Amino acid sequence: MGQERLGIVNPEVIKAVGAFGGGIASTGNVCGCLLGGVAVLSQATGKDTPQGREHPDMWRLTYKLVRRFQKLCEPYGGIECRRIAQVDWHDRDQVRAFYRGPHSRRQQHCAPLVAATAELLGRILDARDKKAGEREKE
Repeated sequence: MGQERLGIVNPEVIKAVGAFGGGIASTGNVCGCLLGGVAVLSQATGKDTPQGREHPDMWRLTYKLVRRFQKLCEPYGGIECRRIAQVDWHDRDQVRAFYRGPHSRRQQHCAPLVAATAELLGRILDARDKKAGEREKE
């Protein structure tokens, strides 16, 4: 979604973030949708080469995303996948239950959180674009 919003579709980036699921390679650590959002903002504002410079907005925008994501995750007790999904990714029965049915934890908690994060990311990018447009008019 983020790449589409930026008008950039790079299969290599999609491959690079593939292991974000399950809290980074099914470890239950930081939620993959937050990491994906950070990756999109970095792609939009980061440097093109190791010697290059990031756009000054990169840190401000990613900080804003992280802080707002933390607010979204307050009901879960944190931003870790293990708190949100409440699944042991190494227990096959728990993983099956997580993915099955309309009342699964995936459908009830993770899917809405992914949608809310995408909406949040879109609002951050829209505000950035609006601000850039206002600077160009000056």
